[in-house]
Amino acid sequence: MSKLNFDALAQRAGVVFMTGCNPVELTTKDKHQIAMDASPLITTPNGAIPALFTTFVDPQVIEILVEPMKMATVFSETKKGDWTSTAIQFPVIESVGEVSSYGDFNENAMSDVNVNYPSRQPYHYQTIIRIGEREMAIAGQARFDWASRKQIAAALTLNKFQNKSYIYGIAGLQNYGMLNDPSLLPSITDTAWAAKDGQGVYDSIQKLFNQLVKQTGGLIDRSTAMTLIVSPAMDAQLTKTNQYNVNVSDQIAKNFPNLKVVTVPEYATNAGEHVQLVANDYEGQPTVELAFTEKMRVHPLIQGLSGQEQKRSQGTFGAVIYRPLFIASMLVS
Repeated sequence: MSKLNFDALAQRAGVVFMTGCNPVELTTKDKHQIAMDASPLITTPNGAIPALFTTFVDPQVIEILVEPMKMATVFSETKKGDWTSTAIQFPVIESVGEVSSYGDFNENAMSDVNVNYPSRQPYHYQTIIRIGEREMAIAGQARFDWASRKQIAAALTLNKFQNKSYIYGIAGLQNYGMLNDPSLLPSITDTAWAAKDGQGVYDSIQKLFNQLVKQTGGLIDRSTAMTLIVSPAMDAQLTKTNQYNVNVSDQIAKNFPNLKVVTVPEYATNAGEHVQLVANDYEGQPTVELAFTEKMRVHPLIQGLSGQEQKRSQGTFGAVIYRPLFIASMLVS
């Protein structure tokens, strides 16, 4: 084969081949030795690669938020009975008596006690975790611990319902919540706090405290340990100031030194904003307890042909209000 003069081609025509080797010119004989039968393009023209090769998946998993479950932070939770219990009774004892004028042989006037047994009914509920072997393997390819995630979902589902039962109870049973217990005294009313200034909001809280003092017949005073339950929107109203630039929270702290403000989202309803002022306890007896039979019962794991199932259950008595007179309620709308 003859050698091509690429140097002359570069000098005369300005055509430069950066070959890195010594190219040769194909003669007629050489050309006949090459088939030169390459087929034309038969696939779809494509100028890119699949997007999955350039997609980055962040290893940090973002949890979807749910409404906070606040009732257990407001009052204490306590276990009553177990999952075999069909009812719970609370002995209530009352001292009664009368006096009469003294006489050496007078036999009238007696003192006695009276006992009642108000009761509550539990409600047991469940949820089921179902995991398939292929389902879990596919989730594993995405680096998800699928079994653990489903257990977390089950616990959250049960606890969300438990929180709701503490507020609304269970329809059709003697199982009540903080907002619908029939033993609660009637709510007083007031106008919307959003339309009031700081002084107006404080006056509304003072009105609720006066109602509580009236209900208890003087058993409490402003130094009593109390809890004010409001929705988050109403809690924001406590930042308002009066004409002396003192906000509502500061006034509450000064005049009610043992009062705690807590927020419960469910206290905002279509009927209006519910506000409750609760004396935490009296002579060691709590005013309210949140009662349950089982906080979490994990049932046996059932192995299927290619998967597993497991039931989780809980039981609730709702909110047990021992002394309704220590709760003053207000509907703000």
